[in-house]
Amino acid sequence: MSAVARRIPFIRQWADMTPAERREAVAGYLFISPWLIGFILFFAGPILASFVISFTKWNIVSPPEWVGLNNYRRIFTLDPNFKKAVTVTLTYAIFYLPLEVVCGITIAVVLNQKLRGIGVFRTIYYMPYIVPKVAASLVWVWMLNPRYGVVNTVLSWFGIQGPNWLGNPHYVLPSIIIMALWGVGGSAVIYLAGLQNIPQQLYEAAMVDGANRIQQFFKITLPMLSPTIFFQVVLGLIGTFQTFTPAFIAAGRTGGPLQSGLFYMLYIYNVSFRSMRMGYGSALAWIMSLFILVVTILVFRSSRYWVYYEAERKQK
Repeated sequence: MSAVARRIPFIRQWADMTPAERREAVAGYLFISPWLIGFILFFAGPILASFVISFTKWNIVSPPEWVGLNNYRRIFTLDPNFKKAVTVTLTYAIFYLPLEVVCGITIAVVLNQKLRGIGVFRTIYYMPYIVPKVAASLVWVWMLNPRYGVVNTVLSWFGIQGPNWLGNPHYVLPSIIIMALWGVGGSAVIYLAGLQNIPQQLYEAAMVDGANRIQQFFKITLPMLSPTIFFQVVLGLIGTFQTFTPAFIAAGRTGGPLQSGLFYMLYIYNVSFRSMRMGYGSALAWIMSLFILVVTILVFRSSRYWVYYEAERKQK
C-alpha cells in the first residue's frame, strides 16, 4: 500500500485490521446499507440537488437554466412577498412560542398533582396532539365560522359579537395561533416528564426553610425544568418556522385577506408548485434553512446562561 493511501484514516484502519475484524466490519456495513442507501437517495441526495437547483431557473418541464445568484438577489431586493412571508412567520413565532411554553408548563404542573383519576385527564389533554393536523384545522375552520361557528355562538351568549376570524386580516394570525395552541398537550407531556424527574427532597428542604409554593416554583421547578424547556424551545423554533398545514387550510393558498396568513412555507409552496418556479423555491428554502440554523445556534449559545444541568454542577 502506498504511503499516500496510508495517510487516509479509513484506509489505514482497514489495513491494520485482522481478517476476522474485516469480515465483521463488512457484515456491519451490509446490515446498515438499507439505511445508508435510503439516506443518500431520499435525504442527502435531494438536499444537495435542491442546493444546485437554487442557482437555476427551472419549471420541471424544460431543462434547468443556470442563473447564478439571480434568484437570491431577486428575493432580497425585488420580492415584496418574501418580506411579507418573513414578517408573518416571525410574528407568529414571537407570539406562539412563549404561549406554548407557558401553557405547556402550566398544564404539566396541574397534571403533576397526585389526584384520583389524573391519568384520564392526562390522556384527554394529550389526545388533541395526536389528531391529524388536517382534520384538526378543518374542525377549527368550522368552529371559527362567523355565522354558525361554535366560538362566535358561545361569545353571543355573553353579548359579545364575534369577529370574522378568518376573513378579517387582523384576526387571521390570532386564529392560527389559537388553532396551534389547541395541541399544546404534546408539549405538556414532555414538561410533565421533566417535572417528575425533579427530586422530591428539594421541595421538602425548601418547605423546611419556609419557602412557599411560588418560591418553590421559581427557585426549584423552573431551574430544574430548564433543560426540558430548552429542548422544547429548540424543537418549537424549528417547527414554528415550518408551519404550513394550518395556514394552508385556514388562510387558503394566497394567505387569506391581505396575505395576513402568508407563512414562509406556504409561500415556498406557492412559488414551487403553483408557479412551477423550482429554482426560486429552492432558493427560498435554503434561506429558511440557514435562518433556522443561525437561530438554533444562538439559542444553544444562550443556554449557558439560563439552562441548569445538575450533572455539570456536581462535576464542578
